[in-house]
Amino acid sequence: MYEAFYNLSERPFSIQPDPSYLYFGRRHRLAYTMLEYGVAHRAGFTVITGEVGCGKTTLIRHLLGKFGKGVTVGLISNTHQDISELLEWVLLSFGQPYEATKKVALFDQLQRFLVAEYRKKRRTILIIDEAQNLGSATLEELRMLSNVNVDKNQLLQMVLVGQPQLRELLCHPDMQQFAQRVAADFHIGSLTAAEVPEYIRHRLRVAGREAMLFDEGAMARIAEASEGRPRKINVLCDRSLVYGYSNQAEIITAELVEEVLEDMLSYGVFGPDMTGPTPEPEDTGPRPRSLVEFREIAPETKADAPPGHTLRAKARRKN
Repeated sequence: MYEAFYNLSERPFSIQPDPSYLYFGRRHRLAYTMLEYGVAHRAGFTVITGEVGCGKTTLIRHLLGKFGKGVTVGLISNTHQDISELLEWVLLSFGQPYEATKKVALFDQLQRFLVAEYRKKRRTILIIDEAQNLGSATLEELRMLSNVNVDKNQLLQMVLVGQPQLRELLCHPDMQQFAQRVAADFHIGSLTAAEVPEYIRHRLRVAGREAMLFDEGAMARIAEASEGRPRKINVLCDRSLVYGYSNQAEIITAELVEEVLEDMLSYGVFGPDMTGPTPEPEDTGPRPRSLVEFREIAPETKADAPPGHTLRAKARRKN
């Protein structure tokens, strides 16, 4: 609708995950490096978490495009609490038959597939998106699947991607055996106020526009209202371009963005969540820095400790 008016080849701020628009802010760059680390070092489990709309799925789509012919990848994205037949979903993700009615037969089918891929000198990676929807019982089943190996070689690597609730679930004392299998984990934070303008310019360049379109005040207001979350930035920018086109405005100003925000609040689509930053949470005590560090905290502090947000990983020593 507004593409021709603003000399754009396509809508630059779609909320659909598109790897070609991926912007590598500092946290996203670190998260991707952690993903590469986990894959390269054959980590049993790699865990990536982040708030809704922070770009986790786009990051995974980018990773999928980088795998070579020596990697077989299965992707499960429609997770939910009642995903009771996990083995069927895993086999389906790898394009394998899953008609067997007995669980032991399904496990045998998966094991045969993994061994066959190993003999072809191919690595097999299972990626589960929105993994926070899995319950502890399903995660325990995943842990058992990680035991499939030939000699010292683990046949199935797993990458779990989800919202912060996933980290909270894995930090529960009952999940210690699972947490000990996590070789690499990282939490994606929001873009900084300085990164938001670069993010906006990056997406405009990908869509074919080099000239400035949003003025500095507009980008500052978008950074504040979106809290640096890419999906919120996209929604605000896209809506602002619609308003700008309606007003035949050649440049998107802070006043126009403010009008968009007021209308969005009035319509109740996003509510106060889009009007400004969220207050800082109260300090509830010491915070572990990662899942790896959580495993090293004294037992009496584990139950109450909230999940952390910074990078720390350990490579496992080969026996």
